Amino acid sequence: MKKMLTIFALLLAGCINVPENTTPVDNFNIERYLGKWYEIARLDHSFERGLKSVSAEYSLRSDGGLRVVNRGYSEKENKWKEVEGKGYFVDRKDQGFLKVSFFGPFYGSYVVFDLDRENYSYALVCGPNKSYLWLLARSPRLTDDLKKRLVDKAASRGFDTDELIYVQHDE
Repeated sequence: MKKMLTIFALLLAGCINVPENTTPVDNFNIERYLGKWYEIARLDHSFERGLKSVSAEYSLRSDGGLRVVNRGYSEKENKWKEVEGKGYFVDRKDQGFLKVSFFGPFYGSYVVFDLDRENYSYALVCGPNKSYLWLLARSPRLTDDLKKRLVDKAASRGFDTDELIYVQHDE
């Protein structure tokens, strides 16, 4: 687990920016974003490699920031892996642009660039560059039509969606 945290921190250290051709959503409501999100698809990174049933849980911290708990199951190690981080808005509290840290003073971008504004049931999220992409949903599964629409949107922004890993959920 410490190795996972260290690698994640090194990858994101000092990376607080928004990738080209990507804009954080406005009118973002953190209260509606709180709770559990399932990872539907992601671009591969060592800190999540081999994990299934991946989810993220967001709650408020007493200092005004966010508590972030990422969790996934490693079949290879036959155990759950969990890491806790913290997040803070970068510019405005009504914009989906946060900085998140899972290791000390090192922060990386967390950019919500597409969101179901009516129900907060899905989100497209990226990191500081186009090599970080997550498709999140409140349910462990999305319809094929919605999944295709979101993947197409990410592709139109320059993300290499041919490399997406679709996460298996046993729920």
